[in-house]
Amino acid sequence: MPMSDITPELSSTITCPECGTVKTEQMPTNACQFFYDCSDCNAVLRPKPGDCCVFCSYGTVPCPPIQIEGKGAGCCS
Repeated sequence: MPMSDITPELSSTITCPECGTVKTEQMPTNACQFFYDCSDCNAVLRPKPGDCCVFCSYGTVPCPPIQIEGKGAGCCS
């Protein structure tokens, strides 16, 4: 399937590494999400080294640019 025909999943379930809270969130399609505030423990999540955003680090589905372009793409490229 050509890359341009891929329709990205826009929901991802984030798991907080501090307290284990699980929450499904909508991913932005036009911006990176570098920070995520856990609604339970108030931890501020940031991407792990090598990841472009919190969805790629803590989500069940990577961000839309990575889904479409692959790991070499960045949210803000």
